[in-house]
Amino acid sequence: MAAVPLTPAEIDQLEQQLPGWSLVDGKLHRELVFADFNEAFGFMTRVALIAEAMGHHPEWRNVWNRVVIDLTTHDTGGLSNLDQQLAQRINAFV
Repeated sequence: MAAVPLTPAEIDQLEQQLPGWSLVDGKLHRELVFADFNEAFGFMTRVALIAEAMGHHPEWRNVWNRVVIDLTTHDTGGLSNLDQQLAQRINAFV
């Protein structure tokens, strides 16, 4: 899958198109809270499988029941269609 940089107009619409996501420091950002560590880790495992299939991996961290995700495309120096698509797929899990 090739990364195509998003235009400024497309970036301006991301928060409306992707519930739960915000733009922070030029990245798509989301924080999630789960019932416990097992639920959080299970979520991360499902996302990891999709990310690997896409060849596009999130910047993320996990502390017990919390998962913090930042999406950006280093190859394009900002947000791309891959970030938008991964965010949409992540939203399908929550």
